[in-house]
Amino acid sequence: MTVTSDQNAPPPTSALEQGAALLARVREAVGARVVGQDAAIEDALVAFLARGHLLIEGVPGTAKTLLVRTLASALGLTFARIQFTPDLMPSDITGVSMLRDPSRGFEFQPGPVFTSVLLADEINRAPAKTQAALLEAMAE
Repeated sequence: MTVTSDQNAPPPTSALEQGAALLARVREAVGARVVGQDAAIEDALVAFLARGHLLIEGVPGTAKTLLVRTLASALGLTFARIQFTPDLMPSDITGVSMLRDPSRGFEFQPGPVFTSVLLADEINRAPAKTQAALLEAMAE
């Protein structure tokens, strides 16, 4: 569901106008799938534009995952989701070096943090070391 340009609109003249037009199209595309969450959509777009992180809290069934997945899709970005559990290890989210072929040595298998948009669900359930690995990845 990548955002496309509107054929009827006149072409924007400046980079600022182009950015505003793109933002409006993304807001419209996400709003078409995530109904009734206009404030959350606006907050998510602000976090994206600020190149920051976003903490979304809410009861089950309030379209938190759908919002993030749809935003990533509308922007043409890769998306991954991690369900944190008490047995999750740091290497489960950051990746691990695996021996594929003894003649070639180790090969790095990237974890889900190597994506453009990451949804970390129920972070509080993970062990402290796993939470620290996520925070370290977020800092980079």
